[in-house]
Amino acid sequence: MHEMSLCENIREILEKQARADGFARVNKVWLEVGPLSCIEPEALRFGFDVVMRGSLAEGAALDIASSHATARCLACGHVATVQRRYEACPDCKAPGLQVTSGDELKIKKLEVV
Repeated sequence: MHEMSLCENIREILEKQARADGFARVNKVWLEVGPLSCIEPEALRFGFDVVMRGSLAEGAALDIASSHATARCLACGHVATVQRRYEACPDCKAPGLQVTSGDELKIKKLEVV
């Protein structure tokens, strides 16, 4: 379950940001998860609660939003919303769309004190 290591990375980012910005507590974290990221939101929620124990984000609420995935056709340059990797271009039907977004995990916003 790679979501646990992702949560450890999130904790490290929160701790680093707390040192930089001088906050002591994280009350809420908003994440954006791309549909092509291979991240299971429920596993991420579970991992978040476990990994944040004893940290400045212990008990913090977690809001997970999904984003859209986009890809650009290497043949015609068309940009399309995609549901999965390796779709054909909806315009020219060429294979090999290059994913341009939707495979990321982003911390979008924090509520801190």
